[in-house]
Amino acid sequence: MAGIGTGLRLAAVLAVAVVGTAGAQDREFGGSIELVDPNVLRVCADPSNLPFSNDKGEGFENALANFVADKLGRKSVTYSFFPQATGFVRMTLGANACDIIMSYPQGDELVQNTNAYYRTAYSLVVPKGGELDGVETIEDPKLKDKVIGVVAGTPPGTYMARAGLIGKARGYQLMVDTRYDNSAQQMIDDLGKGEIDAAILWGPQAGFYARESGKDYVVTPLVKEGKGPPMAFRITMGVRVSDQEWKRTLNDMIRENQDELNEILLSFGVPLLDEHDKPIVSKKHGG
Repeated sequence: MAGIGTGLRLAAVLAVAVVGTAGAQDREFGGSIELVDPNVLRVCADPSNLPFSNDKGEGFENALANFVADKLGRKSVTYSFFPQATGFVRMTLGANACDIIMSYPQGDELVQNTNAYYRTAYSLVVPKGGELDGVETIEDPKLKDKVIGVVAGTPPGTYMARAGLIGKARGYQLMVDTRYDNSAQQMIDDLGKGEIDAAILWGPQAGFYARESGKDYVVTPLVKEGKGPPMAFRITMGVRVSDQEWKRTLNDMIRENQDELNEILLSFGVPLLDEHDKPIVSKKHGG
């Protein structure tokens, strides 16, 4: 899967055999065995899935990994790359090829979640100063008869159907091979060409590709939709169920460095929300 965090895997979530590996060290905590490398931060990631990660180290998960490694005194960061598709967790974290997934939705049972370190939402992208600037909900009458881009099978589609917007909507694929295709980037490209009037994307993608486009866009988290599927989600780091001490170590790191984690995410355009749906802005640059 491509997209939500790390990729549209999140969109799909929102809609293990243990094998020893070289360099891993067995440690006993409370009767369970933890296979976490004490010297190297071994990260599970997609090799081609910006803005989350890639094999060139250009995503925000790459930046977060470097930060975490530094804070925990790891000597280096290594990656086990596998596409965000069926089998990702099994082939990476589950096979002990790595020790952490940098972004994972809270509550998914395939992994053990750390405490959430950011919260974001599906977001509307429109040209700044245009007719749709200021729209905050999918049911806003200004969206009637507009062509809106949306990724098929994601929560915003439910609200668009309720508002009668599906007839003219342009759908983009949820399941893509990110080595060759990128639905989020294509949607923002189509917005820039005037082929669609607005784009609705998972927050990190919306913010990143709106910024990368070089155009002046407004990115509005859609957190006022009323009853229906959730549009905002807490994101954690994912570890193996057996790795209780590792989870506690990461929770301590998150608690002690939340402001710095926010700054990294904001630098990639991720629209961050607090628990009251208020935007979190940069303390370093005054928003």
